[in-house]
Amino acid sequence: MKISSAEFLKSAFQESDWPVEQKPEVAFMGRSNVGKSSVINSLLNTRGLARTSNTPGRTQSLNFFDINNSFRFVDLPGFGYARVPKSLRAGWGEMVTTYLAKRQQLVLSIQLVDSRHEPTTLDLQLHDWLEHSAKPRLIVATKSDKLSNNDLKTSLERARRVFKAANVIAFSAKSGHGRNELWHTIENALAGS
Repeated sequence: MKISSAEFLKSAFQESDWPVEQKPEVAFMGRSNVGKSSVINSLLNTRGLARTSNTPGRTQSLNFFDINNSFRFVDLPGFGYARVPKSLRAGWGEMVTTYLAKRQQLVLSIQLVDSRHEPTTLDLQLHDWLEHSAKPRLIVATKSDKLSNNDLKTSLERARRVFKAANVIAFSAKSGHGRNELWHTIENALAGS
């Protein structure tokens, strides 16, 4: 995919804030420290468009990015490690669930999991929800550069088994490993929209 333009469009805290233009959207979701912003920046070959942080839970809204003036990436709030009040955490869950359930423009949900760790209960719950809702989805194992080839192979086999997914893409924002394969899946989803 040739990226001619990529810009932050808006942050949305409620449904009334969502963009109204009928462009297809690809959503990125996962734990607070799984590297969603790094994956987005790597795919767009840019630094700092999606904000990264050393503090988990910085993304507290749905962040919409306009790509090539023809589709959008959506960075969803992370879950799990954020040190925020329970009431705010509950609001995030409701905001994300509403978006995933209602958004007609959503053509692909990309669930990011950390390749270095066993999937958590929250990872499995999100996957089950997406599966039950029959949403187009993909599992991407991030931070693959931090594992040896043997450990990565074991991690991917575990993810395929646990998530009952035929295809799990190993991805490294640092090295770019998996970038072309992920773009291929995104392009196919956009073409089918």
